[in-house]
Amino acid sequence: MVASGNPKSLNDLAPTNGRADHGGFSMIYPVNDQNYGENVLGCDDAEWRTRVDLAAAYRLCHRYGFSEGVNNHLTAEVPGQKDRFLVFPFGLLWNEVTASNLLLVDLDGNVLKGEGQPEATAFWIHSRIHQLRPNTGAVFHTHQPEITSLACLEDFELPMIHQNSLRFYNDVAYDTYDGLVLDKSEGDRLAKALGDKRILIHRNHGIMVCAETVAEAFDAVYYLEQAARITVKAMSTGRPLKIVPAAVAKQFKDTLRGTGAEVEYGRVLLEALKRDMLRGPEKDFIT
Repeated sequence: MVASGNPKSLNDLAPTNGRADHGGFSMIYPVNDQNYGENVLGCDDAEWRTRVDLAAAYRLCHRYGFSEGVNNHLTAEVPGQKDRFLVFPFGLLWNEVTASNLLLVDLDGNVLKGEGQPEATAFWIHSRIHQLRPNTGAVFHTHQPEITSLACLEDFELPMIHQNSLRFYNDVAYDTYDGLVLDKSEGDRLAKALGDKRILIHRNHGIMVCAETVAEAFDAVYYLEQAARITVKAMSTGRPLKIVPAAVAKQFKDTLRGTGAEVEYGRVLLEALKRDMLRGPEKDFIT
């Protein structure tokens, strides 16, 4: 229940019993160490936790239909190590990814840990974006169907018609598809196209999401697909879309980001979904 009175910010809606402060927004959901299992690689704790979160993201993207065969790619930096990142070995289905079979690669493409090789575009694009965007710890590229279908429309831009859409207000860049490029120039070009935005809608292709953490990146791809699904349904009626006024959209986005709520919601969502996987047949993601 929400306390009586008129809340003035998201903080006023937060529970007050046993809460911990997270960057200005208070929640009562601490990290559960059981969601990280046993560190079977013996690597440092930060690397293992990143591996578990990234493996969970691969599995969840497969669960929700965001994956496409053995293609597309999700990467995450090892915290404190800007010159290396984790990625899945090319050839695995995303529901085969585990914390321990992820590859650790450096910016020259050398596999430092793990068996197999990264897919070529995963290396050339992601390595450059990780290097060129200092605050980007995770980069997700998918062809998930709802937002990708919209990316195939002439001059499409995500309309601000629903609360899920407002999460991405003034945070989406758009790019024109120029074919398959297998060298670092494509990563440099995409980093430039992103500018200061977190989301890139790559016309006739798919999306790219850049975030500080795996949890934030997954939260973004999840809600971007929800926003796209609502947009497709609304457009299918043939009736005019009801656009949220720009001032309202900006206030929503500023509040969500400014209070730290967006980051915390993403963390809590990933923790909840990991618990769900640990109860079922996908629990081996943590191994």
